[in-house]
Amino acid sequence: MQGQITTANLGYPRIGEDREWKKALEAYWSGKLGQEDFKVEMERIQLAHLEVQKAKNLDSIPVNDFTYYDHMLDMAVMLGVIPARFKQAGEEWSLNIYYAMARGNASATACEMTKWFNTNYHYIVPEIGEEAPRLIENKPLSAYRFAKAKAGIEGRPVIVGLYTFLKLSKGFPAQQLGEKVKQFLPLYVQLLKELETEGVAWVQIDEPALVTDTGVEEFALVESIYAQINKEVPKLHIMLQTYFEAAEHYERLVKLPVSGIGLDFVHDNGGNAASLAAHGWPADKWLGAGVIDGRNIWRSDLDAKLVLIQALLKTVPQERIILQPSCSLLHVPVSLQREVKLNETIKGSLAYANEKLDELVLLRALLNGQNESGISAGLDSSRQALSQFRSLPERNRKDIADAMAAIDAVREKRNLPFSDRVKLQRGKWKLPLLPTTTIGSFPQTPEVRQARLKWRRNEWDQAQYEAFVNREIESCIRIQEEIGLDVLVHGEFERTDMVEFFGEKLDGFLFTQNGWVQSYGSRCVKPPVIYGDVAFAAPMTVKESAYAQSLTSLPVKGMLTGPITILNWSFVRDDLSREAVANQIALALKSEVLALEDAGIEMIQVDEPALREGLPLKQRDQEAYLQWAVKAFRLSAASVQDTTQIHTHMCYCEFHDMIDSILALDADVISIETSRSHGELIASFELQGYDHGIGLGVYDIHSPRVPSVDEMSEMIDRALRVLDPELFWINPDCGLKTRGWAETAPSLKNMIQAAQIAREKLQNVKA
Repeated sequence: MQGQITTANLGYPRIGEDREWKKALEAYWSGKLGQEDFKVEMERIQLAHLEVQKAKNLDSIPVNDFTYYDHMLDMAVMLGVIPARFKQAGEEWSLNIYYAMARGNASATACEMTKWFNTNYHYIVPEIGEEAPRLIENKPLSAYRFAKAKAGIEGRPVIVGLYTFLKLSKGFPAQQLGEKVKQFLPLYVQLLKELETEGVAWVQIDEPALVTDTGVEEFALVESIYAQINKEVPKLHIMLQTYFEAAEHYERLVKLPVSGIGLDFVHDNGGNAASLAAHGWPADKWLGAGVIDGRNIWRSDLDAKLVLIQALLKTVPQERIILQPSCSLLHVPVSLQREVKLNETIKGSLAYANEKLDELVLLRALLNGQNESGISAGLDSSRQALSQFRSLPERNRKDIADAMAAIDAVREKRNLPFSDRVKLQRGKWKLPLLPTTTIGSFPQTPEVRQARLKWRRNEWDQAQYEAFVNREIESCIRIQEEIGLDVLVHGEFERTDMVEFFGEKLDGFLFTQNGWVQSYGSRCVKPPVIYGDVAFAAPMTVKESAYAQSLTSLPVKGMLTGPITILNWSFVRDDLSREAVANQIALALKSEVLALEDAGIEMIQVDEPALREGLPLKQRDQEAYLQWAVKAFRLSAASVQDTTQIHTHMCYCEFHDMIDSILALDADVISIETSRSHGELIASFELQGYDHGIGLGVYDIHSPRVPSVDEMSEMIDRALRVLDPELFWINPDCGLKTRGWAETAPSLKNMIQAAQIAREKLQNVKA
């Protein structure tokens, strides 16, 4: 890696240009693809990804970034961190065990799933027990051999670092971190020694936890990890890779005995660049300069990137700089090639994974003084594309600018406090103790997806499609009535993704054909793109919600996605602050909330499952984010009548340290996904309490298993030890869109039975 500036990728999207990876997984799970054929198909996909990167002429290509489900799950299985409930006699590990850990099975609940730092990706949380870890398989070595044999690539194996792996795991108290390091470090050393023996030159060890609030004592633990690794494998070049924020303890970080350190210069809020300028760079290390945004889809301003890199060159020699994305390209779609329907001006402003790699190569050529005409033309083309995009009228609306200037006059508090509202709402709704409901969506069957496809292809006209949706809504209402739910939903059969649906109906959004990214496992989403000013155009949900309410005397909730979730689950324009964009969305949703209320829908759920995932990684920045996020939610929902009940929903996150902010939302009822981590949140309520309506998810909808009545009763009982029964709701932990009716109906029937048992217990106590 000596000579001129070089390039590297940190990780490539897994899903494939046509989501081949997702399709292979689901075919295997459904039994349509046998295990051997499945492995062959996964190898084919893996090889295709390597070949694409090789064709880009990158200097360093990652290997072991490919996975059969999730990279943290891979590390857990590789290191023997397999909970006892999944083990089978005589088996160290198998694909069945691997997928049971991710998805659960008939006899065992899945491992917890949560957010990968502050991204839209979810990882499987390793459960570290008392059993001693062991190296079951050197997966990075296998990946290195595969790339070398099949593609002629001298790859750079990628490994989740020991500090990050343990910080993101559960099953041991924080004070035992040092003890766990001693347990696992020999396995890391063994793994790295095997790579060194194989002839591997560079290994990328990802330590994104080093951008979080790492204490002084913990950083000393990091120093001990890398000192031991350097002692045992001194000839192996290690690129210690950080991303998502500025690294902590910069002066100590750059003294670690590694060959290179990767820093994020896109999402660091200027912190890494400032540290580099203030404290310099060691002469014996390479700098992995994360200059291309690995988390958003906008084309880079190459002139700005050149200025940034020239600033780095004042401190770091050119031959010691490796240009790379700010993080793995896991978080962006694969290729723009299939985006044939986008407006050309807008398409010219975008860069997916493949195009981001092209930008790296172009920057390398410019900085290394290559003067070919194609290089100059590439820079000119980029400049022109961005200039045309920035001048679009949709990005410069005066009416939206005026609304933002007057936003302080918009009501963001309810007329009455919750303690007064709840009395009025009880009188209005007359619900039983421990009311039951669902989170909103019901199974999207193949018939539902086919109908939507026919409509989108113009094989059905609007009237045909609406008639189909209405039949599905009526069927769903009847099923809910038969099951015995107290508050119903219309089922959301007209919706695809919960953010995409609203983005299609609001001004300022655009939609791609193939902009898919992985959310978790085989679950892929196609995030909307916020490219312009966001504004309400016309009612979006009133027709279906009002129709559902006309079919039943029971209350039907209107279902909306909240402003922060729309923001955090979209690719967001990067010329405005995220706060400003959130407020634009909030004002648009306020109009929809009032339209629902005017139509007689007076229970309205404004979902915020992604509230926490936008939380800054630095604690010092979190309070400001929470303040403006809470404000945006309240702007969208606070203008309703006192008797109108506002619900919200959150999922996939740790909430114990933000209960105050959840209360500040002032939603009448919040439902929270807790089925995989129920005990942890209950423990928080034992310490802090909660005085608004709340439903803790009593079963995991991400697993196909049907939970028993006893399981759910146990969860309800524990919650009621610390929460007011008068304020407690019973519901699944998330929407049911991804499940089938075969498990949905029995699961809900068991939930209703568990609710009835809990009611009887409470009545007996009163008696």
